[in-house]
Amino acid sequence: MTTVFIISAPSGSGKSTLVTRLLGADPGLRFSVSYTTRKPRGNEKPGENYVYISRQDFLARIAQDEFLEHAEVFGNFYGTSREVLDQAQQEGKDLMLDIDVQGARQLKKTIPEAVSIFILPPSRDILEQRLRARSEDSEDVIQRRLREAAEEIRNYEQYDYVLVNHQVEESTVTLAAIIKAERVRRIRMERQIGPILKSFEVRPTVLR
Repeated sequence: MTTVFIISAPSGSGKSTLVTRLLGADPGLRFSVSYTTRKPRGNEKPGENYVYISRQDFLARIAQDEFLEHAEVFGNFYGTSREVLDQAQQEGKDLMLDIDVQGARQLKKTIPEAVSIFILPPSRDILEQRLRARSEDSEDVIQRRLREAAEEIRNYEQYDYVLVNHQVEESTVTLAAIIKAERVRRIRMERQIGPILKSFEVRPTVLR
């Protein structure tokens, strides 16, 4: 059974760094690359950061029910393909999604058993410092991202876990611990427990 892990966070919270480190250390995870209609930014690579498609193509995929979730954000569409979940199930891996609050809400309706994790910056000031340190955005964009962060953070109670990203190494360990704990808890442990229980079944007494 594949467990779906939803990771959400305000832009600049360090989410991408944590996810990259976790994926590099855990071969049992598959990352879901979202589809989008927006253009690539900076050093983004097609197929690695996003699958970039036209608006017309995206709308056609919506009509064909090809997305587990999708949303329109600032005029651009973003979505998670059903195909990537099928691939993870075929490979026997868990699936990790990097999606926003709106997408997470939709996905939990589709897959209620999905595990959701919200990553918080330690403070607004630190988030602003991280956004400026990237040197990718204009002042208007930075201010918009800070306003978006304020809105997103208010939804933290909707998530199963909340992780405050003070320090990358520590946060990576904590995130890995959450993944491990959920793997122990989930239903597919029945495959390991079943044979153990069977070994304790009462055996017929052998008469001598």
